[in-house]
Amino acid sequence: MGETDWKLRLPVACTQRLPTAADLLQIRSYVYAEEPNIDIHNFVGTFTREDSDPPINESLSIENTLWAGTVIASGTVVGVVLYTGRELRSVMNTSNPRSKIGLFDLEVNCLTKILFGALVVVSLVMVALQHFAGRWYLQIIRFLLLFSNIIPISLRVNLDMGKIVYSWVIRRDSKIPGTVVRSSTIPEQLGRISYLLTDKTGTLTQNEMVFKRLHLGTVAYGLDSMDEVQSHIFSIYTQQSQDPPTLKGPTLTTKVRKTMSSRVHEAVKAIALCHNVTPVYESNGVTDQAEAEKHYEDACRVYQASSPDEDLLQIRSYVYAEEPNIDIHNFVGTFTREDSDPPINESLSIENTLWAGTVIASGTVVGVVLYTGRELRSVMNTSNPRSKIGLFDLEVNCLTKILFGALVVVSLVMVALQHFAGRWYLQIIRFLLLFSNIIPISLRVNLDMGKIVYSWVIRRDSKIPGTVVRSSTIPEQLGRISYLLTDKTGTLTQNEMVFKRLHLGTVAYGLDSMDEVQSHIFSIYTQQSQDPPTLKGPTLTTKVRKTMSSRVHEAVKAIALCHNVTPVYESNGVTDQAEAEKHYEDACRVYQASSPDEVALVQWTESVGLTLVGRDQSSMQLRTPGGQILNFTILQIFPFTYESKRMGIIVRDESTGEITFYMKGADVVMAGIVQYNDWLEEECGNMAREGLRVLVVAKKSLTEEQYQDFEARYVQAKLSVHDRSLKVATVIESLEMEMELLCLTGVEDQLQTDVRPTLETLRNAGIKVWMLTGDKLETATCTAKNAHLVTRNQDIHIFRLVTNRGEAHLELNAFRRKHDCALVISGDSLEVCLKYYEYEFMELACQCPAVVCCRCAPTQKAQIVRLLQERTGKLTCAVGDGGNDVSMIQESDCGVGVEGKEGKQASLAADFSVTQFKHLGRLLMVHGRNSYKRSAALSQFVIHRSLCISTMQAVFSSVFYFASVPLYQGFLIIGYSTIYTMFPVFSLVLDKDVKSEVAMLYPELYKDLLKGRPLSYKTFLIWVLISVYQGSIIMYGALLLFESEFVHIVAISFTSLILTELLMVALTIQTWHWLMIVAELLSLSCYIASLVFLHEFIDVYFIATVSFLWKVTVITLVSCLPLYVLKYLRRRFSPPSYSKLTS
Repeated sequence: MGETDWKLRLPVACTQRLPTAADLLQIRSYVYAEEPNIDIHNFVGTFTREDSDPPINESLSIENTLWAGTVIASGTVVGVVLYTGRELRSVMNTSNPRSKIGLFDLEVNCLTKILFGALVVVSLVMVALQHFAGRWYLQIIRFLLLFSNIIPISLRVNLDMGKIVYSWVIRRDSKIPGTVVRSSTIPEQLGRISYLLTDKTGTLTQNEMVFKRLHLGTVAYGLDSMDEVQSHIFSIYTQQSQDPPTLKGPTLTTKVRKTMSSRVHEAVKAIALCHNVTPVYESNGVTDQAEAEKHYEDACRVYQASSPDEDLLQIRSYVYAEEPNIDIHNFVGTFTREDSDPPINESLSIENTLWAGTVIASGTVVGVVLYTGRELRSVMNTSNPRSKIGLFDLEVNCLTKILFGALVVVSLVMVALQHFAGRWYLQIIRFLLLFSNIIPISLRVNLDMGKIVYSWVIRRDSKIPGTVVRSSTIPEQLGRISYLLTDKTGTLTQNEMVFKRLHLGTVAYGLDSMDEVQSHIFSIYTQQSQDPPTLKGPTLTTKVRKTMSSRVHEAVKAIALCHNVTPVYESNGVTDQAEAEKHYEDACRVYQASSPDEVALVQWTESVGLTLVGRDQSSMQLRTPGGQILNFTILQIFPFTYESKRMGIIVRDESTGEITFYMKGADVVMAGIVQYNDWLEEECGNMAREGLRVLVVAKKSLTEEQYQDFEARYVQAKLSVHDRSLKVATVIESLEMEMELLCLTGVEDQLQTDVRPTLETLRNAGIKVWMLTGDKLETATCTAKNAHLVTRNQDIHIFRLVTNRGEAHLELNAFRRKHDCALVISGDSLEVCLKYYEYEFMELACQCPAVVCCRCAPTQKAQIVRLLQERTGKLTCAVGDGGNDVSMIQESDCGVGVEGKEGKQASLAADFSVTQFKHLGRLLMVHGRNSYKRSAALSQFVIHRSLCISTMQAVFSSVFYFASVPLYQGFLIIGYSTIYTMFPVFSLVLDKDVKSEVAMLYPELYKDLLKGRPLSYKTFLIWVLISVYQGSIIMYGALLLFESEFVHIVAISFTSLILTELLMVALTIQTWHWLMIVAELLSLSCYIASLVFLHEFIDVYFIATVSFLWKVTVITLVSCLPLYVLKYLRRRFSPPSYSKLTS
């Protein structure tokens, strides 16, 4: 037996006598199992059922168990979990893999240790040659650092890079295809193998068993003589069928010599019976054990394994497919089978295709791959997301360029004041290095760390749970949004459709009168059950006025039949279509469809008495209020498309034989299809103004001859390769004439929670909101009003449909004469305006308080975002929840995805992901505002820190005849930007000017940020002046107050500089956090503690004197006190807007 054979497992015998699986949960029983152990071949246990008389006890062995992760070949299993976690035998038999280190690496490590020993020896020898004079232990450390190159630090890097190259070469070797390198740390091991240990089954062998020989002692049969064995078997069973039947039971027989045929038969029979193989019968990929019991079909039989339908692989056929294109709604192709007489041709449409990555809801699919790689339509419709760089980062980069220019200018001025004497070009390089602190290297690091903190704070905010930051590089963008572009369905609304109204022309039924509809349906089917049955087939009837009950019944019946909804029956989460066909249990039924509108309509027909209980590709079943099942055969389906804006279905009633063509669609297309009436347009407008999605439902009765004629023309049109869509549409349109108008349906998509206050908050914050949707104009307009996107006192200008340049010019002129007016425009009109009058249209649209674009394609949404960015230069934020919003989200400066019912495509493609639209208000007003203001303060303070020390260096060089000598050396210059000032400066990321509640209550505070005042050339210049002032005061003060030694200048100036920076952080902070205080004290403590070790740069005895203390105090007060006074005066006489709210 091989290692991958399927194992036969047995259930507990007494449980197999229970009627249903559900009864298993009702019995009172328990299982005894042995303690966990490592033995995988044996198991000891008992099953005891206590509620039987007498109690039933059965032993359990390894054959009654299943391992965790076992794949069931057929059927289902209900079991009891005996062991979990570390007690699983599979876990107990698994050892933790060791971390492999190659022998080559160990040898290199050994050589490195020898080099380290050499380093120590050389250092000791050098100190010994100095006779261990003075502080010889410090000299040893200096020599260790001096000779540290003996140990090659880059050796590890080079070896690891080499291993990556070796792995890449192995994977790319065409002579060993499919080779995968899973551990790139030990490729050198392959060159030093001494012993190779290999498995047999599946490694040296193919693990495919082939029967080779049958030996009976006196004769042997090989592969070339198996036909003889077959003839022996055939002769035995032919003889038995001809002999008369014998009585059952054992009989006494004399011992006779067996014939060769009987010996072969007994051997083959023994082999066919002595095994644990189970035959499984499969049909179209679905295991069907019942079929196995009925027919034992060879074509469907496999032995404990599933495989594609072999018959499908044997036919001779080909598929014609059109060239790759970007259209995701249509496909043109044909399937031709050549080995039939005559050849079979069938047309292929988009309904016969599956996208790459599609999840199959039930069953399996065998198909042909048509397109791959870049030819996939999903790939052709995907735009490469651009790498988003925040406006704040661009502004900081601009300031950094200015600082670089200042660095070059200062260096040139210093050399010019030396009159370019000597090798002046070398002096320029020295000054560039000396003043390199002007460019704050740590600025980028501090900002990136700040962004990580902002992202963490957003994720941890309990008031916007579920928010995810997918792009941590642009949190400051949230604080400067000028235009918010949002989808409607699923973003502003819940995408939960509720049936609101049924309109029959003369009467309308709302939610409060649905019981009348139900009573009409009940009366119709009660009357039918009492009337005698009629003969099948169409009959000639005179035209009579229909009763209200019959009109309601026809409308409801049309809605219950004209859709693409499939009822699915689920039991304990497992889809069970067979159960649906047997019982149609309401509790287990769910409806699946591509549109929530469709589901809402079918759920409504169920609520009034006509229930969809079953559907497959060719039939549909409805259940009446009395429990009767109505069967309909689906003859043709015409699916909904964005071009046709309607869907139709032709069905045959199995009870009467009547053929009916039902259709539903948008009013703009159905108005020309249905018979003349005087109420359709008016009522559609009324329902749309109430925010309802309106569908027009109509029907047409067909005779058998009419349908046969249509079907012949329709099949012929579908087989055409060129202009198929046009030909098919022409044939369908021949039916779409003079249809009987049945009813109008109105479905409402309810707004999400707190959409109105959120939009009002955004509007008060100075953010203009544009709604881009694929819905019809009336529905979009009504939703905009309901959501208060358009305020009550604002007029709405509906941009009429334009098709050419002249019409667009006239309509734009009419729109220009209106002021403070919201704009509503359709996608078709928008396309014409952008084609001829792009600049004029965008100029007018940007002046509107709100814009609603309806019937927008995904590419149009992205185009609008791009035009807003180009024409206004302002930041845009796009919000959506579906795959059609991905392009818009990726194109915007800041994309926000809402996790809704349409999946997570938008959420995964966005920079930020929220669970509800209302969370957007806090995301922008609180987190966006804080992130921008904090980063602005942090960046300018880091620049100030660098300019201070650079100013001191410039003053120092100027005083000492423009010498290119550094003021601070060694650890001082490194510690200044790190441990001495890093924590207080970075603590500015915790600062905030107002509480989050105040920021939400007064969204007008957000307006101040739109002008970019927290970080501008003005604020940058102010901080430069402060840096120059403080750096000059500290340096000149130190030069004036020092007495004798130069080291005193360093001590006084550096201490004053550190204290000044700490006080400036305190001056900048607006709301203290306990971590800020800790950071200030920690930095000051680090500086004081490090003075003990800085005796090479600072005189330790001098800093302990009173003279040092008063000099440092005076210099620090002169550098900081004026700024504190200015800050107080500014807050007293010209307070910022936020201070008025906090006072």
